[in-house]
Amino acid sequence: MAVRKFKPTTPGQRHKIIGVFKGTITATKPEKSLTVGKRASGGRNSEGHLTARYLGGGHKRKYRIIDFKRTKDGVPAVVKSIEYDPNRSARIALLYYVDGVKAYIVAPNGLEVGATVVSGAEAAPEIGNALPLKAIPVGTVIHNIEMRPGQGARIARSAGTFAQLVSREGNYAIIKLPSGETRKILSECKATVGVVGNSEHSLEQSGKAGRSRWLGRRPHNRGVVMNPVDHPMGGGEGRASGGHPRSRKGLYSKGLKTRAPKKHSSKYIIERRKK
Repeated sequence: MAVRKFKPTTPGQRHKIIGVFKGTITATKPEKSLTVGKRASGGRNSEGHLTARYLGGGHKRKYRIIDFKRTKDGVPAVVKSIEYDPNRSARIALLYYVDGVKAYIVAPNGLEVGATVVSGAEAAPEIGNALPLKAIPVGTVIHNIEMRPGQGARIARSAGTFAQLVSREGNYAIIKLPSGETRKILSECKATVGVVGNSEHSLEQSGKAGRSRWLGRRPHNRGVVMNPVDHPMGGGEGRASGGHPRSRKGLYSKGLKTRAPKKHSSKYIIERRKK
C-alpha cells in the first residue's frame, strides 16, 4: 500500500495526498447480500432537533456488514477480493467459506486475494487467522481483539493499528495496546493475527475543504471566536484568546480525567497509556 501526490495544477491538488487504489483494491462494487442501507442523521435526533453540531451532507453510503466475531471455527475460507469501505479507514476482505457462506473481515497487511484464512483454536497463527489468545504465541502482533469472549472485536480495528501479546498470567493474556496501555484480557477472547491494512492512511491529506464536506463534516468554528453567550471561551476586546480550554458546556477539555475513578475494569489495567 502506498500514497500518491499530485502535480499542483489546481489549489486543491497542491497538498492533496491520497491512498493508491489501483493494485490494492480488486473489486469496485460490494457484495450485495452483505450490505444494508445507512441513513444519515445530519446531527438531528428523533424529534428533528440538532444535537450534534458540524455534521451533515456528504456522499450516500451503504454499510458493509463486517464479521467481527469470526464464529465459523474450523471452516476454511478463501479471500475473494480486497475492497474499499467508506465507513472505516481500513480496507475489507470478502471471504468465501467452503460451505457457501460469504463474509467481510477487516483486511490485515499482507492478505492477498486467493489466500486461505480460518478461525478457531486449531488454526495456525498466520496472517488473517482468528484464534483465542491462549493459542497465539507470545510476542505475536494482533488486531481485532475481543474484550469479552464472544463479544466481537473491539480493540485495534482502524487502519495501521495493532497490539502485541506480551505474556500470559493464569487465565489472562497480557496485551500491549496501540495507546501504550498494558492490560489483562481473558485468554478465551479471540484476536486476529497481523496488522490492520492501509497503514499509510495516517499520511493522507485532504487538500481542500470540499473533501471534508464529501465525508459529511461541516465547517467547525472555534469557541474563542464566539460571543460569551455562545461559549465560555468567547468574547473579549480585540482578538482575545485566553482562559482554561473548555467545552461549550463548561467542562475542561484538556487534562481533565473523564474515566470513572472506581470503574470495574480498572483492575485489569497494568500500566496506563503514555501521555
